[in-house]
Amino acid sequence: MRFEFIADRSCKIKTFLKGHDISKGLLAKIKYQGGHIWVNGIERNAIYLLTQGDKVAVDIPAEAGSPNLLPIHHPLTIIAEDDNFLVVNKPAGYASIPSILHSETIANFVKAYYQEKGYENQQVHIVTRLDKDTSGLMLFAKHGYAHSRMDKALQAKTIEKRYYALVAGQEDLPDQGEIIAPIARVSDSIITRQVHSSGKYARTSYRVLERFGRVKLLDIQLHTGRTHQIRVHFSHIGQPLLGDDLYGGSLDYGMKRQALHCHSLCLTDPFTGQERIYESGLTDDFESAIMNLQHNLE
Repeated sequence: MRFEFIADRSCKIKTFLKGHDISKGLLAKIKYQGGHIWVNGIERNAIYLLTQGDKVAVDIPAEAGSPNLLPIHHPLTIIAEDDNFLVVNKPAGYASIPSILHSETIANFVKAYYQEKGYENQQVHIVTRLDKDTSGLMLFAKHGYAHSRMDKALQAKTIEKRYYALVAGQEDLPDQGEIIAPIARVSDSIITRQVHSSGKYARTSYRVLERFGRVKLLDIQLHTGRTHQIRVHFSHIGQPLLGDDLYGGSLDYGMKRQALHCHSLCLTDPFTGQERIYESGLTDDFESAIMNLQHNLE
């Protein structure tokens, strides 16, 4: 896969490419695994001194993919795809990546999809993942260079992720607000998290879209990405998600999993500079729960 640039100053190639998110590790792959660096059509090494205006082309070697990730053929709902990224609408009930407990995951399905398409790069790079029982949008990078550029965007907090959630609590909830509370692992569990002073900074903001008595439909924005962040934060303020029995959520409204759906991803494409907005509507179980809540109010 080739990427082309115009040198904007006089410097070594490796310094120039670092400014375009090509790391030392990727330069090593280019050098030792069949890649090339060209300057004005002539192959050069990473310490070659560029002159402003030079045309730089980088051939990045293909990625074979991990033999430990087994391809599993399963239908995928693809929201968008180009040479660099893939956006998938994940159903609830499937983990993002394999583990001891989960062997049929979205990563396995994407690996099979790549094989079916005969893509040059077979490595599966997950940029944004979701809990097993959370539905919605997942972003994949289709090669390591795209992944490194998206990681930089994640660190800079320029990828906006928004979720729909149904929460319920005895206390009222303001029309909009923000929860800033550190999240840590519960000492006797490898899964459960809690708000605790020893935890990592976590920030969540929300807006109430609709009210059904003590139940509210929220539009939530994640500003940090802690494990179970939305679930923990809303449980902490006495408004746990419907169906989320791990964090005290009610099972009385027809949701058989936590009522959480990633409905929007907004990001700037690092290769084109264009803003990309991907969206996903509510799932059937969300719609059914909302219809029942509306009916009970009549």
